[in-house]
Amino acid sequence: MANSPADEPLTPAGRLFLQPEMSTIIHGAFGVKHQIDIDSLKSAIKDSMMLKHPRFSSLLVRDKNGREHWRRTEIDIDRHIILVGTSSSSGNESNDDVEKTVNDYIADLSVSTPLSSDKPLWEIHLMLEKKCLIFRIHHALGDGISLMSMLLAGCRKAEDPEAVPTLGASGGGNRDRKGGEKGKDWRGILMEFLKIVWFSLVFCSEFVLRCLWLRDRKTVISGGDGVELWPRKVATAKFLIDDMKLVKNAVVNSTINDVLLGVISAGLSTYLDHRSPNSMKEGQQLTGIAMVNLRKQPGLQDLNEMMEKNSGSRWGNKFGMLLLPTYYHKGVEPLQYVRNAQKMTNKKKKTLEAPFSYQIGDLVMSWFGPKVATFFNYRVMCNTTFTISNVMGPQDSITIAGNPVTFIRVNTSSLPQGVAMHMVSYAGRADMQIVVAKDIVPDPQFLAKCFEDSLLEMKEAAQFSDGSKIH
Repeated sequence: MANSPADEPLTPAGRLFLQPEMSTIIHGAFGVKHQIDIDSLKSAIKDSMMLKHPRFSSLLVRDKNGREHWRRTEIDIDRHIILVGTSSSSGNESNDDVEKTVNDYIADLSVSTPLSSDKPLWEIHLMLEKKCLIFRIHHALGDGISLMSMLLAGCRKAEDPEAVPTLGASGGGNRDRKGGEKGKDWRGILMEFLKIVWFSLVFCSEFVLRCLWLRDRKTVISGGDGVELWPRKVATAKFLIDDMKLVKNAVVNSTINDVLLGVISAGLSTYLDHRSPNSMKEGQQLTGIAMVNLRKQPGLQDLNEMMEKNSGSRWGNKFGMLLLPTYYHKGVEPLQYVRNAQKMTNKKKKTLEAPFSYQIGDLVMSWFGPKVATFFNYRVMCNTTFTISNVMGPQDSITIAGNPVTFIRVNTSSLPQGVAMHMVSYAGRADMQIVVAKDIVPDPQFLAKCFEDSLLEMKEAAQFSDGSKIH
């Protein structure tokens, strides 16, 4: 196919996500309070920033050399709205039944339904009887931060229909970064610099080794080559933000991300004890991969700024990979999982691992092409145990097309790992979607309960700790 002068080439990251082994679709599920009005929804979408953005109104085309480009096209909104029939539905289903139906549908989409290339790479599936909208957006269009910023720009606050949602900052926080540099003499600054050099050398070297041969010891939840093609199951772990904050406050200088990693470590330890008693060694490492936003502004972005050329918060896939080691422990005091996570993340914050992984991936893609870049990215996935992400969503209740939103959940299509976890917070709650290869983790609902119970145990320990201080 001949190129048009208006065609825009894909970024290296965009090309990576189109390779068969790494082809990734982001699923964003929005639950709503009332029956979905299709005409109102279509009208809201037509007036939203989504259709004004070139990525959402462009076809993916390839030139005679097979190189991918974006080509602007007219949008037929009816081709992007998919009505999902659920004939088995009854009028008095419980919330748990509805949740299971939605999760099962998303699990089926994860491995069996690619996006058609004869239209822009996004769809909205409407589960009318379940009062749920599922946005399917190809990862080549942008990363989670870009896409969440885009979707929420089309929503409004429930209390003020003219106001856009309040967008929270990143869950990680920049603890001690502001006041910490003040009062340091040159020796302190030198030590901080040397720590950055040392930790960067150690962690970047480990990242390279993970791209080659270094891998986690095999467990009952390990994935591997070809697992991205296996059937999936999806379950939801639900947390209260106040519970996570209570635990965070009980561990000095910790963050919500530290609490999340502590919950993951504790929950996986409990689950592995259940699935394979006595098969794990104390302290055995289970490595996760996190995608780190590399834009100057943390958290969700200003959409108008992202759409400007040469913007520091530019649209697209602007993230690096971070290896997050967690460890199996048995019989450990609940808050110790958070302290262990905190020690690890304190070191990770003094490293250039995330920008290194982004730059090295960009260079490999530019110099050797998508096949080589895909090989190394795929090996990292195969050599680790899970993927984890955490995006802080709106702090206030919101509406979409005037319909109050009851939950926001996000996950992605299949990866070669056995487990992937994606958490989004919304109006005081945090829902974590757990996507598993069902032949590896046949009981994701139990895994979700392990995570929920771990947080409750940490909350109880935090309350006991506070009570001990008072008395």
